[in-house]
Amino acid sequence: MEKQSKREQLLSLLGEMPDRTPVEAYTLKIEERESFLLETLVLSINGVEEVPAYFVKPKDKVKKRPVVLFQHSHGGNFIDGKEELVSGAHYLQAPSYAKEFTSKGYSALAIDHTGFGERRGRTESEIFKEMLLTGKVMWGMMLYDSMCAIDYLCTRPDVLRDRLAVFGMSMGGLLAWWTAALDERVSVCIDLCAQVDHHTLIETNNLDRHSFYYYVPSLAKYFTAADIQKLIFPRPHLSLVGKLDHLTPAQGVHRIQKELSPMYDAASLKERYQLVGLNAGHFETAVMRHEVTRFLKKWL
Repeated sequence: MEKQSKREQLLSLLGEMPDRTPVEAYTLKIEERESFLLETLVLSINGVEEVPAYFVKPKDKVKKRPVVLFQHSHGGNFIDGKEELVSGAHYLQAPSYAKEFTSKGYSALAIDHTGFGERRGRTESEIFKEMLLTGKVMWGMMLYDSMCAIDYLCTRPDVLRDRLAVFGMSMGGLLAWWTAALDERVSVCIDLCAQVDHHTLIETNNLDRHSFYYYVPSLAKYFTAADIQKLIFPRPHLSLVGKLDHLTPAQGVHRIQKELSPMYDAASLKERYQLVGLNAGHFETAVMRHEVTRFLKKWL
C-alpha cells in the first residue's frame, strides 16, 4: 500500500494528464524486412493526438511472444524518434535493436515521443513552456504516452502481456526506469547510460547536461532517483552505465546503487538487480549489448 501511495504521489507531480481511455490503432502498412516484419502504426491516444509507432516481430508463425517497449533516445536528434528502433544510432551497437530483439524471439514497439520523429515541428523549449503554462509537464506527458503504449500492447493478440520489458538508452533509459516505476505491468526494466540522480546534478552544477524534457517541478523536494527506482522492486532491473559518462555523474550512480542493492539483497533477489559500470562514455559498448541480451534471456 505504501508503494502505491508513493506511485500516486509521483504521478501527482507530473502535471495534468488526460483520462486513460482505450487506445485505437491504425495500421498504415506492413513491410517484410530481411529478418522481421515491420508494422507502421498510428495510435490514437485518448483522441487527443495521433502518435506514430513501429511494431516489429519475427517472421515465424508463433502466435504469442514476449514484447519490448523500446524507448528512443534524445541525442539532440529530433528527426529519428521511433526510427532508432529500426535504423539504430551512431552511439548504439549494430545490429539495430529491431534485428536484435526479433532475432531473439521478441517483438518490440517504439513510438515517437513529443517533439521527435513525425511529431516534431516545435522546439523542445516551446513544448516545455506551453505545457508548464497550461498545467502539464513535458516529462509527465511522455510517460503518459508510454503507459498508453503499454495499454495498446496489452490489446494485441500476438503479445504475452505478462512478459513485457521496457528498454532504452539515454533519454530512453530514463523513460524506461520511470515507466517501470509507474506501471507494474512492466516485468523487466533495462536502461543504458541513464542512471541520473537529480540531486547530484544540482550539487555538481550539471543540470544543463540534460535538456528541458526531464525537469519536473518540485521533484527534488519529495523524491530521489533511488526513491523512484525503488518502485520497480522486486522486478528485474538492469542498469548499464559508462564510468566516463558526464551525463551520469559517478557520485549519483553510486548513491542510487547504495540504496537499491540492499533492497534486492535483503529479499534474496540479488540477481534481479544489476548496475554495471564500464570504462566508457555516453554510448553503448559491445559488453553492454551482451549484457542486455543475457538479461532479457534470463528474465523475459
